Amino acid sequence: MIHLALTGNIASGKSTVAALLAAHGATIIDADRLAREAVRPGTAALEAIVDRFGPSVLHADGTLDRPTLRRRVFQDPVARDALNAIVHPAVRRLRDAALTEATARGDALVISDIPLLFEVGLEHAFDGVILVDAPAAVRLERLQRDRGLARDEAQAMIDAQWPSARKRPGATWIIDNDGPQAQLPARVAELWQTIQALPLRGSSADTSS
Repeated sequence: MIHLALTGNIASGKSTVAALLAAHGATIIDADRLAREAVRPGTAALEAIVDRFGPSVLHADGTLDRPTLRRRVFQDPVARDALNAIVHPAVRRLRDAALTEATARGDALVISDIPLLFEVGLEHAFDGVILVDAPAAVRLERLQRDRGLARDEAQAMIDAQWPSARKRPGATWIIDNDGPQAQLPARVAELWQTIQALPLRGSSADTSS
């Protein structure tokens, strides 16, 4: 198996790249799906969130009100760190379980989508890192246009992550998504060909061990 990480700052186009890689045949471990699963009603993580932030972060049906919680934490670094300390371990357990399942199936290429890969120091835990990048001004425009966010809220979400200039030196491959969306499939296809040439971990062609 080859296990890669996929990361990128908010509104970089990472989710689109993940979908394109999945279409090529990669197994994607989706961080957004795992994050939702980690805080579903009845989980210890959701209980801890309510203990820390109060019942106002819940919908009437007991599910997490993610927009309300997001507004609170993205403007408060202490609150954001507290939330990450609750959610990240739960997500990591789910990701480890998904990887175990992929290994048991014999999947050759698994890509873990981890938005805060560099922020939490996981970049060295993988066989390579794919970074999807776009200028901050482009991402700000996308957040306002595509998600209907106010400029201040969109900027707070951008500011909550490391700037991409800090991440680029640690990436194995970089996909720049700074132009029309139509050019993205070709860039992903080129990356796919590069990945396909990598030796599988543990194969006779793998001389890294």
